[in-house]
Order: sequence, then C-alpha cells, then structure tokens
Amino acid sequence: MAEPRLKTEIWVHATLRLADAAGRPGAMLRRGDGDAGGVLVVLRGTAGLCVLSQVRTAEGNPAWLRATGPEPVDQASVDAYLSRQMRTDPDLWVIEFPAPDLCPPFAAKIV
Repeated sequence: MAEPRLKTEIWVHATLRLADAAGRPGAMLRRGDGDAGGVLVVLRGTAGLCVLSQVRTAEGNPAWLRATGPEPVDQASVDAYLSRQMRTDPDLWVIEFPAPDLCPPFAAKIV
C-alpha cells in the first residue's frame, strides 16, 4: 500500500503561510499540478541564488537537493535551470523565498 501524501497545492500554500508568519514571506512563481506536481524552491541569498529540488533518499524519505550545485548561482543560471525543468515536467510548482543564508524557511533535509 502506498503511503498517504499531502496534495502539492496544500503543501505549497501551507509552506508559504508558515514562512510568512516567520517573517520570511515567499512567492509562488509558477503554479503546477495541484494534486501531485513536483516543487522547485528558489532561495534568494546575499551571495546569489540556489534552487532546491524534491528528491527521495535511498530509504524513500523526502529530501531536497541543491539542484543548481553547492555554490550560489546568478539569476540567469536559475532561469535556465527552471526553463529546462519546466520543459520536461509541465506540472512543476516554483516558489521563492528570501534566504540570506540559502537555507529554506521550512524543515528540510538537504542531500
């Protein structure tokens, strides 16, 4: 039996509200499939930007991958990455948060 999962739309809206309440308001840049779309998170730091992508660990647990690499990148690199991903997966959601330290404003295991 598959594990129950929260609909993506509910997760996105809840994450945006919780981050806003914590003083780190985010924005939805792109709306994807409400039930099961993947999520990309753009973190806007002082040294540049980073994109987090949803992944699963070897044990099957949810985690996040620094999809644009370990070092901050510029806006053009983020735009190119997002464009490539949306061409292959039109159901993706994209949300963005200010993150001076490039850490997400939600509980996340980064792999």
